[in-house]
Amino acid sequence: MGGFYVHIPFCAKKCSYCDFHFSTHFDSYREEMVAGIAKEIISRKGESSAPLLSIYFGGGTPSLLTIKELAFLLNTIKQNYSINSCVEITLEANPEDISFESLYQWQELGINRLSVGLQSFKPSDLDWMNRGHSAGQTIECLESASASGFKDISVDIMYGLPGLTIKDWGSHLERVVSSNITHVSAYCLTVEKGTKLEREVKKGRRVIPEDLVIEQQYKLLVSKLKSAGFEQYEVSNFARKNKYSKHNSAYWKGVGYIGVGPSAHSFSLGYRRWNVSNNKTYIKKIEEDIRFHEEEFLCDKDVWNELFLTGFRTRWGVSKKSIEALGGFSTNEKKLLNNYLSEGKIKKERGSLCLTGDGFLFADGIAQDFFRTS
Repeated sequence: MGGFYVHIPFCAKKCSYCDFHFSTHFDSYREEMVAGIAKEIISRKGESSAPLLSIYFGGGTPSLLTIKELAFLLNTIKQNYSINSCVEITLEANPEDISFESLYQWQELGINRLSVGLQSFKPSDLDWMNRGHSAGQTIECLESASASGFKDISVDIMYGLPGLTIKDWGSHLERVVSSNITHVSAYCLTVEKGTKLEREVKKGRRVIPEDLVIEQQYKLLVSKLKSAGFEQYEVSNFARKNKYSKHNSAYWKGVGYIGVGPSAHSFSLGYRRWNVSNNKTYIKKIEEDIRFHEEEFLCDKDVWNELFLTGFRTRWGVSKKSIEALGGFSTNEKKLLNNYLSEGKIKKERGSLCLTGDGFLFADGIAQDFFRTS
């Protein structure tokens, strides 16, 4: 296993656009939840023999954990798994949870990478998103993280937001590149089912920008970050000085990982499992040693589809050896490939097929064109 993911299903507030699994009412059972996650960590130690390359605390909002809770979970992993000497340990954190005290405490635990959920620098965006931080805190928390000694800082930022102009977006990007960060994850807003945002869009209270505007914002994102020394190594991810996320890179390269906590997913070649997405059910089943996950074994068709879905999103592309190992291209797939090559959306690299910069705009659609249904 390359990585280890810990899902912390706690949030102080519910963001209007988010459909991840979490709860804002957890005080009555947070101790049981932390104990349950630790129990799952121990129970699955037989699944990994190779040293872990990455440990990732995601959510939810992992920065809501007390230092004692975070230390308990991290030490449980270290006591039951082999850890690579250069392991990347990431904590997702919201700006309002970041202080000099918390930053120093996290580093003392061995956390060496922060992933900060900024999302926007615009006060009105943060308001309708129902974020817990102010625009001022977005800058302050980055300065504090750098000053405290963190050398690997990633930020999440969003485009395609209602009312976001090109001028606004350019201003956001200028603030990002002028800060001392090493990594940017930039995501286009998606209207997810069941969210407050979906209801507001249906009622006409929020208007999502047209595709042309979103494309312009994406191209500006790529251009600005490239000029500032960031390399685009995945459709939505950019890094300075080769500071790629080891954890997420493993996902895209098809390396196995263990995921613990409610709703967490796990993967190994040909196999996938996912935990129940209900906090109290998860705790109860963990305590009673009852099965708390579902699983599936992937057939060659599924492996093929995932190869293209993940590979075409990255600078490494899809391995030609992997394609051949799964039987190679059919006649129709070869024609499809040639069409994309002639259009300049796919290029041949040594040992792989990669999307071009223009192709990245259509990564998911291109990948789906190569999907097999039988």
